[in-house]
Amino acid sequence: MATNHPDRPKKHEALEQWFKSMNQLMQEKPVKGILQSIDDFFRHPFPHAPFNVGVHETEQEYIVTAELPGVKRDQISINIINNSLTILVNQTDVTSEINDVAKTEKHMASARRLSRTIPFSVPVNERKTRASYRDGLLEVKIAKKPGKKIDILDQEE
Repeated sequence: MATNHPDRPKKHEALEQWFKSMNQLMQEKPVKGILQSIDDFFRHPFPHAPFNVGVHETEQEYIVTAELPGVKRDQISINIINNSLTILVNQTDVTSEINDVAKTEKHMASARRLSRTIPFSVPVNERKTRASYRDGLLEVKIAKKPGKKIDILDQEE
């Protein structure tokens, strides 16, 4: 048989008040800002990465995708050296302003060089690498180099 304790409503109210206090604390600065920073980090763990890269592996190949919006095909270089793939983007933008009233011309140039290197755990066959670029998405397929299979012989004692 359950008995009613006069302390139970007080404990419940105290716990409810504690939760309200904690909720209020989480909504105030600087705690709210710190929690928001943590959330942002897990949404975008490498905010200073030059561009997003994804790697998918199958039995026969690696498939690397890179998001390169606004980049032209001729601004992209792809190299495979020592079991790693490097994607290099060289962007040069030239803008001009002509002021007819002041009879002046202003030309500005900016250059950006971005790169990402992806190492592979299995030797790759650079001769069987294919790349395609469409609508800002680069896809590189790199064939894995087949290793030599070694047969294990039975040893007779």
